[in-house]
Amino acid sequence: MSEPATPIHAGPGGAIVPPRLRPGDVVAVVAPCGPPDPPRLARGVQALEGMGLKVVVGARVFDRDRYLAGSDAGRAADLREAWCDPAVAGVLCARGGYGATRILGLLDWEAMRAAGPKVLVGSSDVTALHRAFAVELGVASWFGPMPACATISDPGGPESVTFGHFGDALFGTPAPISGDRVIVPGGVTAPVVGGNLTLLAALCGTPYGLRSHGRIVLLEDVCEAPYRIDRMLTQLLGSGSLEGAAGFALGSWVDCGDPYPTLEERLAPLGVPVIAGLPVGHGAPQFSVLLGALGAIDAESCSLTGSITGPPEAV
Repeated sequence: MSEPATPIHAGPGGAIVPPRLRPGDVVAVVAPCGPPDPPRLARGVQALEGMGLKVVVGARVFDRDRYLAGSDAGRAADLREAWCDPAVAGVLCARGGYGATRILGLLDWEAMRAAGPKVLVGSSDVTALHRAFAVELGVASWFGPMPACATISDPGGPESVTFGHFGDALFGTPAPISGDRVIVPGGVTAPVVGGNLTLLAALCGTPYGLRSHGRIVLLEDVCEAPYRIDRMLTQLLGSGSLEGAAGFALGSWVDCGDPYPTLEERLAPLGVPVIAGLPVGHGAPQFSVLLGALGAIDAESCSLTGSITGPPEAV
């Protein structure tokens, strides 16, 4: 592996942005959540190798414990070992599902902090890791597609739009992400936080609860009825998790009925820019967003521009 580039900072309030990947870099695939389907994961690994990456798979990825990819201790060990391996430039989560919250207290944060920043990729249940990595390590991380999920590992090959944006995210600078509706007009530039709504609600009252002050909040979910979305937003609002938010970028709501009346009712009164319909979260295409880095909402173009960098700042 070539010498890594120097990490940069995302600007005021932002996290450390790890070096972008380069062809020939080693990435580790781990399963901190649900068990991946072996044929899917094999196709995903092949797709990553086709990008010029060298892929190693965690020793315990194919362990099983009910709806989990093995024991809590084993899943935590795979993640910790991958992150602390100096040969590994990036860690990709195989899939979501459930289980990331169970391992947060088992990770050796001191050792992982000493390993320095590197790329972390995942979405859905991996939201819990994004929040923990932000708090414990101060590192920005990619909310994006995963190698054992449909957009990368379908039998017909990766979904082309998703995979193109994913490659740009890992190796360079991804294009802005366009939505299809403006709920509250305006524009703002701020660090992006958030992820899957269900996980953010589940993290309320923990050390890794959402902190929105001065930040753009990304929200998305799947298979949640509007009343459940209402309940989770109400929890975030009541807990103070959304206090001081600078804006909202709303991603996909696959199989959620029509969530927009609820989203507008709960978020529009906050009086900050809100754009919606971004292809981020579940479904296809599935674009990548760097959580912790500066982003910009432009309601005129209904877009979120991510990965904006600025001068070094304390996290």
